Amino acid sequence: MKPRRRWWRWLLLLALVGVALLAKGYWNATRDPVIRSATVEVADWPAGQPPLKLLLLSDIHVAGPDMPPARLTRIVAELNALRPDVVLIAGDLVSEKRAATHIYTAAQVVAPLGGFRAPLGVVVVPGNHDHWFDPAALRGELETQKVRVLQNEAVKLGPLVIGGIDDDYSGHADVAATLAAMDRLGPGVPLILTHSPDSIPAVKRPVAAILAGHTHCGQIRFPFIGAISYVSRYGDRFACGDMIDRSQRIFVGAGLGTSLLPLRFNTPPDAWLVTLKAKAARP
Repeated sequence: MKPRRRWWRWLLLLALVGVALLAKGYWNATRDPVIRSATVEVADWPAGQPPLKLLLLSDIHVAGPDMPPARLTRIVAELNALRPDVVLIAGDLVSEKRAATHIYTAAQVVAPLGGFRAPLGVVVVPGNHDHWFDPAALRGELETQKVRVLQNEAVKLGPLVIGGIDDDYSGHADVAATLAAMDRLGPGVPLILTHSPDSIPAVKRPVAAILAGHTHCGQIRFPFIGAISYVSRYGDRFACGDMIDRSQRIFVGAGLGTSLLPLRFNTPPDAWLVTLKAKAARP
């Protein structure tokens, strides 16, 4: 075999492997979210209150090609089957990734979220991409869809007092204002919703759970090497999943959509179904 012919065959093989990897990464990005579940026992759970189910979503990143509004509408319908009592969305509803084939309007991005059916409602905090897009337009559309937006604010829903910290990555977080807003609402089961987990160390008192997103669990994570980045000044401290940090229970979701590139490796889309209930008496 001539050397030149052998060389071209190797190039063709490498090209085919590259195409296969891109196809696999895109398939990973567009698969249905993995539903992860956990239980949090709360010591001061209100007497007579049955358990509550929280659904945590993050990083929806509506944009073409991987997250058109039609896909989000289908996911919302599937998640309704879990019968959550409250839906918590940890920011980044939109995306302007370089590989986007279509950027949708605020109305198109938000409309599918109006399909959630949760007795205690739907709450969202902005992410960095939401601030870079058009936060006023997004907030207006969310309020039209009866979705509560928290920007360093708090809301009481049933027995829950939910504090929503605005985005840390884009410089809008005010943890002290959020905690003060929670205090003004009086007693209840405290929860904090934030886009970036980098706000967590500033929460100096315990709450039942802190729920976040932003890291995408790395989005592209290589075997043995790990993720390219978690976009966090704390590295992998708050990288992904169900964790305890300084005795504080924390959940960080991988998100539904993608940023920069419509690819995922070893980090499937996910949503967390977290059940809050009374702490069992110990003998």
